[in-house]
Amino acid sequence: MASEGSPLSDEGSVRVDAWIWSVRLTKTRSQAAAACRAGHVRVNGERVKPAQSVRAGDQVRVFHAGRERLVVVSKIVRKRVGPPVAVQCYVDNSPPPPPKEFTAPAAVRDRGAGRPTKRDRRELERLYGLGRPKP
Repeated sequence: MASEGSPLSDEGSVRVDAWIWSVRLTKTRSQAAAACRAGHVRVNGERVKPAQSVRAGDQVRVFHAGRERLVVVSKIVRKRVGPPVAVQCYVDNSPPPPPKEFTAPAAVRDRGAGRPTKRDRRELERLYGLGRPKP
């Protein structure tokens, strides 16, 4: 289906870390390899090493950047491709990312403000719902 010079093909296999990087699921290939070594990548339900081969039809589960991605390989990519082409190389079955409003707000203090006072600490606990309710 693809020509000889094309980085896309329907048959053959490629390293899983190279494929994850090529279809832009991770920013760098070293991040993809580190995710494999840490056990954050599974192919067809099995933990894999970075050199494991991936073929068309395999299910790849990647946990990266606080989000789980579940994709099915549709095309083999040997080199990194642009985003429009990368989306054609897999079928994304990932759950939707959590909405922004459900993430906890981060407490922000001015730089150099020093250690929080007891009052500041109690206000933070009240904000996060950790402290006792005020009588």
